Amino acid sequence: MSLEPRIVKESLSRIQPVQAKAARYFYGRLFAENPRMRALFPPGMDVHHDRLFQAIGEIVGSQDSPETLAAHLGRLGRAHRRFGVQREHYAAFGTALVATLRAFSDEWSTEIETAWTELCRSAADTMSTAAERDAERAPPWWVAEVVGHDRRAHDLAVLTLRPGCPLPFVAGQHVTVQTSRWPRVWRPYSIANAPRPDGTLRLHVRAVPAGWVSGALVRHTRPGDTVLLGPAAGGMTLDPGSGRDLLLVAGGTGLAPARALAEQAARSGAARAVRLLVGARTGAGLYDLPGLRALESDCPRLRVTPVVSGEPGYPGLRGALPDVLDRFPDLAGHDVHVAGPAPMVRETVTALQRLGVPLDQIRHDLLEAERRAVPVLSA
Repeated sequence: MSLEPRIVKESLSRIQPVQAKAARYFYGRLFAENPRMRALFPPGMDVHHDRLFQAIGEIVGSQDSPETLAAHLGRLGRAHRRFGVQREHYAAFGTALVATLRAFSDEWSTEIETAWTELCRSAADTMSTAAERDAERAPPWWVAEVVGHDRRAHDLAVLTLRPGCPLPFVAGQHVTVQTSRWPRVWRPYSIANAPRPDGTLRLHVRAVPAGWVSGALVRHTRPGDTVLLGPAAGGMTLDPGSGRDLLLVAGGTGLAPARALAEQAARSGAARAVRLLVGARTGAGLYDLPGLRALESDCPRLRVTPVVSGEPGYPGLRGALPDVLDRFPDLAGHDVHVAGPAPMVRETVTALQRLGVPLDQIRHDLLEAERRAVPVLSA
């Protein structure tokens, strides 16, 4: 490790006890010195206060691997395009950050300030360059019309969206969404279908407590409304070089990426078998089962297996998803994708490894959540 990464890591760790105060100071200083930048942010700043040093820590922690750092900063630069962030905004961010670290550090020196200034300059240059290159081939966002809004439960809806111009994506990826009800607030949702000739895409959205975007999409969105979509991203996609059979394990709205992968794999013409395990607490919670059965009837190599964990009288397979995996033979010969609530994903990955599935044959959306670029300037 070079001297500079060690310096910034140590100085960042020393302000950890006062990060909350430092974050409030940072944004106050940033907006006082750059009033127009306030328009880049949503009205509520609580999420940003929590997120600021997480995002900085990810950048600092990636310094040991130049390739990892460059890839991470590139994702951040491209992600910030949808907020309207320009090259000069990064410079203002760096100035405010160094001032904040100086104000809250119990140890500070010219050497520390130089290291942080250089890191901010280098990061800003990498992010700006990535954004400018991305602007040559794609817009920062797509305007999409809501052409279908199917309320499947009081807190869940399936939305069908038609972008005004083609939005390229691959099954297993996600897009970020902004609604007119909450300007400048973006949230990621997995796409629930493989690419279609008509360019439409589907999202499975569950309204969560205090979820600004999810609540708006489920309860206050109607056909004819428009939303903004960020570019597709994510690597929970099919391995194009693998001919192994495919197992998809999905809980809750984790069904969305699993359904897209099942659709793509089953219709690809490859000879691989595809099994989709879809879990819910009750039979009523299997909100997309009729559509899955229709997809299954169209795709001879696809088998859909519902699994219910909390309804003793359910006539099908019962149990938690991680606990029923031993019912299926030769899982070690499969590629496996897992999506859903974090505890289920972790337990499923552990069970798969116990059953002999190599870790490099398992992809899951917890990894995707970690890979999604955490916006530094806006959200």
